[in-house]
Amino acid sequence: MTGCADKIAAEAAAASLAEEVGATRSMPADERGVGAGAGVAPMRANGARLTRSGKIKVRVPNPSNVALFAVLAALALVTAFALATMDYGKVAFPAAMAGAVDDFLTMMLQPGLGGHFTLPDVVEGLFVSLALALLTTFIGAAIAFVLGLLAASNLSNRAASNAIKVLMSVARAVPTILWVLVFSVAIGLGPEAAVIGLLFHSVAYLVKAYSESFEEVDAGVIEALRASGASWWQVVFQGVVPEKVNEMLSWTFIRFEINFVNAVAVGAVAGAGGIGYQLFLAGSFYYNIHEVGLIVYLCLAVAVVLEVAATKLRKRYLVQR
Repeated sequence: MTGCADKIAAEAAAASLAEEVGATRSMPADERGVGAGAGVAPMRANGARLTRSGKIKVRVPNPSNVALFAVLAALALVTAFALATMDYGKVAFPAAMAGAVDDFLTMMLQPGLGGHFTLPDVVEGLFVSLALALLTTFIGAAIAFVLGLLAASNLSNRAASNAIKVLMSVARAVPTILWVLVFSVAIGLGPEAAVIGLLFHSVAYLVKAYSESFEEVDAGVIEALRASGASWWQVVFQGVVPEKVNEMLSWTFIRFEINFVNAVAVGAVAGAGGIGYQLFLAGSFYYNIHEVGLIVYLCLAVAVVLEVAATKLRKRYLVQR
């Protein structure tokens, strides 16, 4: 009896297996998961867009991308039309472009002094611009730190936070050069006007960066410190600053580089001197392209040195914390 029962069970299992094999063979290759179309049906069911060969489309056009490319194409056509129909007067546009390219190559490939400045004068002007940038960044970071704490919604009340953010938005909306011109008229030409003008935009920039960093602090940390009886300043220096000091210094380094560029740009406008004033004289008064090239290379060298120094300092003293 036992042997007969085993035989009947084995025959039933064989018949069931044969039915499954037959059903599988009758299924399309896509559904069986074999062949070139393996897995295509499940992917289509999940909404993936496929090519004719069954590969997933990586770049799928959507309305926003189409609109963006349409706007760029329209702007390119308008620019080309304006250049083609512009009244250049007696100036031959191709000849003017060739002359501009030739002057640029001369400036970049043949830098040098033309007798209007000495090398010590140019280096001194470079350090004057660096000093303006450093002073503006240091004062601006100190002011922005306090205002950034008051502008952070998790550290201050909503009214004060919104008021400071609106004022900083207005200050950022005015270009740096206009702030410098305003204070040049108000207090006269000189480094004071340049520093105050640069300071307004620096403070507004850093307040936004600092306050947004402070608002990203874990709310649980702040609540725990407050629950333990910590004062507002203790919350700031024990919970907020240690967590965000890396970001603060990174933003400050970036602003220092921006301030150096602005100090060069406003050197002639505000009468603050520096290498910006020498660049203005060489390009607009002496018309010496070689001196312009030398000053441009010195400014580029300073920018590279600042970037390398900031990267090294961050890796050595900040990332390891």
